[in-house]
Amino acid sequence: MTCHQSDMEACREAIRHGSLSFHMASRLLPQKVRDPSLALYAFCRLADDAVDLQQAKAEAVLRLQDRLERIYEGRPDNAAPDRAFARVVEEFDMPRALPDALLEGLAWDAMGRRYETLSELFDYSARVASAVGVMMCVLMKVRDPNALARASDLGVAMQLTNIARDVGEDALEGRIYLPLEWLDEAGLSADRFLASPKPTKAIRQMTRRLVMQANRLYMRSEAGVAALPLSSRPGIYAARFIYAGIGGQVQRSGYDSISSRAHTSKPQKLGWLAVSAGRAAMTAVMPKSAVLYARSLPETEFLVQAAGRRTEGRSRSDAIIEALSQAAQRERENRDTLNAPDGRLT
Repeated sequence: MTCHQSDMEACREAIRHGSLSFHMASRLLPQKVRDPSLALYAFCRLADDAVDLQQAKAEAVLRLQDRLERIYEGRPDNAAPDRAFARVVEEFDMPRALPDALLEGLAWDAMGRRYETLSELFDYSARVASAVGVMMCVLMKVRDPNALARASDLGVAMQLTNIARDVGEDALEGRIYLPLEWLDEAGLSADRFLASPKPTKAIRQMTRRLVMQANRLYMRSEAGVAALPLSSRPGIYAARFIYAGIGGQVQRSGYDSISSRAHTSKPQKLGWLAVSAGRAAMTAVMPKSAVLYARSLPETEFLVQAAGRRTEGRSRSDAIIEALSQAAQRERENRDTLNAPDGRLT
């Protein structure tokens, strides 16, 4: 890919400091995939940070929607991630529905959305993680529905791992991603847990359920690696093993993600890189697994369909934009109240 060198260097730095796991896995990708993938991840990182680091989260997502609009119009903002991602969009014919799905997931975060069931949590994971996995397939010029379905499985698995690892950290931020029906079954209130997060047996069992669900999807996702270009397989295996390794650390902690946060060491990551290279080599001689043809998760099917189409209409969600606009208005009203001369809170 012919990307302006300074833009690509800025993207590399963003990933080097923002996502060590992806940075290491990306080292196993061929350059023709690695550079556009770094541009993609830099834009995703920018989007995530733009929302996480702002108090006015709804307004931040609306600004991101406008930035994405300008990227697809071919007039990106004067920032390295925007320029680099605009080149990716043009060169790879990136379906607009895929980055839109990511921003929709960030919108759900901005609105403080909670998830009643595991299926709803899959809906969220599809947007903030599987959308990125499917975009990675587009960068590899893979549009086969079976491969896209397995990439979506990997994305959901990775997001469930993130959620399992961050139960305590999210609680400190007033966020909860554990399915509310699981809390109800255990006789727990989400608000009571957030007020005083403790690694009780019930919470650890819920964390275990997330890790087990992730492991099931990691196994399903492996069948799709053989459908990718041979040169890209080690990097995707690496992402799979590094993230599953985080789940393994959560397991070793007794599924207590509140007292401490699981992390993996550099030697462990290097070990998984070596395993990944070996597993990728095996795919060249092994027959394809029948699991490749398993149906996609219902929650990720829209991504598979979007990536499989070469042309599409507009995909922005009017409902999400409207909800964000209302949330942004509430944020502004809250700020106005706090900044009132008499300091009164209404």
